[in-house]
Amino acid sequence: MTIEKMQIQHVPQVAALEKQCFSDPWSEKSIASELVNDLAFWLVALEGETVAGYVGSQTVLGESDMMNIAVHPDFRRQGIAEALVDALMTELHEQGSRCLTLEVRASNESAKQLYRKLGFIPIGKRPNYYFNPREDALILRKEWEI
Repeated sequence: MTIEKMQIQHVPQVAALEKQCFSDPWSEKSIASELVNDLAFWLVALEGETVAGYVGSQTVLGESDMMNIAVHPDFRRQGIAEALVDALMTELHEQGSRCLTLEVRASNESAKQLYRKLGFIPIGKRPNYYFNPREDALILRKEWEI
């Protein structure tokens, strides 16, 4: 398994994984647009040529927001999500970001457990943030020294 910066050839697989994992997925066009967005930074976890997972972020004024993360069902429970978030935080830190914020479904216990393990702390809630099904999002944040 390798982790590298997302490239145009990864976009179709990332979009397919979005559709498989989320009820309100980003389109292939939206994902591709992140490649030319100066604020964006996305990583993919590759098993050969297969995108096993991905994570995307945007950074404004030294503060980063994790936009999306997913791992293909065939590759779950292997530490890929943790490796992706670790790699993302390392890269963002090197780029001068001071923190990473994310939203997570209030009911997503496995994701909340991972984020706690990685040092994220709850800082708020967004009522009715998610659709299909409608659900609150917890806002989590991790800050680091630069």
